[in-house]
Amino acid sequence: MAWQKPTIKKALDAPYRADLVGSLLRPAELKEAHAALAAGTKSPEDVAAIQKAAIQHIVDEQVRLGFKAVTDGEFSRRYWHLDFLWGLEGIDEIKHATYEHNFKGDINAAANVELTGPISYNPHHPFFKAYSELQSLLPEGVVAKQTIPSPSLLFRDHRTDGWEKYYDSREELLDAIATAYGDTINQFYILGCRYLQIDDTNWAYLIQNLKDTQNDIAKHSEFVQLAHDAHDVIEEMLAMAPHDMVITSHICRGNFQSTYLFEGGYEYIAEFLQDLKYDGLFLEYDTERAGGFAPLETLWNHDQNKRIVLGLITSKFPELEDEAAIRAKIDAASQYVPLENLALSTQCGFASTEEGNKVTEADQWAKLALVQKIAGDVWSD
Repeated sequence: MAWQKPTIKKALDAPYRADLVGSLLRPAELKEAHAALAAGTKSPEDVAAIQKAAIQHIVDEQVRLGFKAVTDGEFSRRYWHLDFLWGLEGIDEIKHATYEHNFKGDINAAANVELTGPISYNPHHPFFKAYSELQSLLPEGVVAKQTIPSPSLLFRDHRTDGWEKYYDSREELLDAIATAYGDTINQFYILGCRYLQIDDTNWAYLIQNLKDTQNDIAKHSEFVQLAHDAHDVIEEMLAMAPHDMVITSHICRGNFQSTYLFEGGYEYIAEFLQDLKYDGLFLEYDTERAGGFAPLETLWNHDQNKRIVLGLITSKFPELEDEAAIRAKIDAASQYVPLENLALSTQCGFASTEEGNKVTEADQWAKLALVQKIAGDVWSD
């Protein structure tokens, strides 16, 4: 009999049939305000007021469209991941950084992080204030959804090079990362968070590299070890989380100005993800880059408490998908995971960085309305 996670009463029935990944397009006024703040020509108080008004607008739109859990669009961040990592103790910002991988079209956001001391939880992390501010703007019955990057992001792009200065072993480093995340998650819980999403491009990075190194045993084994490390740190992090908190993960192939980083099917990583105690997985399936649906059975792992959220609606381009074609894909996925364990979203957010994808705000809301329309037709609960 397949392993099943013990049934634990969660605070929420999430992820929802129609759900959203997180980031939304920043309005021009907000981007201009952030630039003015950086230049010293606008006060923090003025920028905070503009930001609050912008978040209230997108909260109202998400609620109007029928979403049960809403985000702040990540409006207080420059990047979906770096701002959070910079907020941890022992991590600092690098400007004008280089990367091992560039987005298609050879573009990249030129910032990164570096290790400057032991990694630990920061009780004054700015994300805590941002979460509380989002909560204050919500109407009754609507949930605040928080997104943070995966701890596995600290394993890539030289972000923890030089760890030997602070730790006696790599295992100590990995334990410190897991503990910093566990403490952070528990603080979000204290603030009232019951729905948390871990955004993770590392699995897509591993998909690409495990696929590309199949004929190079030595190199392939390095990526297999990285996958084991990512699994173990996430497993340790989740073990520290409150049992009634819904925690999901979004597996992303990169999302920067409508381009991407990685290709390959989920079969290359399914075995590493199948036993992680996530309540849901948001999986990109908007293009053939993601491969087929067969790995869903392994990823779901016959866990009746887990939902697979199919990212069938692209956030990268404005054209609306054909409803019948999307419903056919949901039907195809249900051959591997029961329909009651499936849900629908866009493949990613609309603005993983402040620049945003090459779509308009009207396009964005139309895409999210389509998610709601199709989900309402497919699931009656």
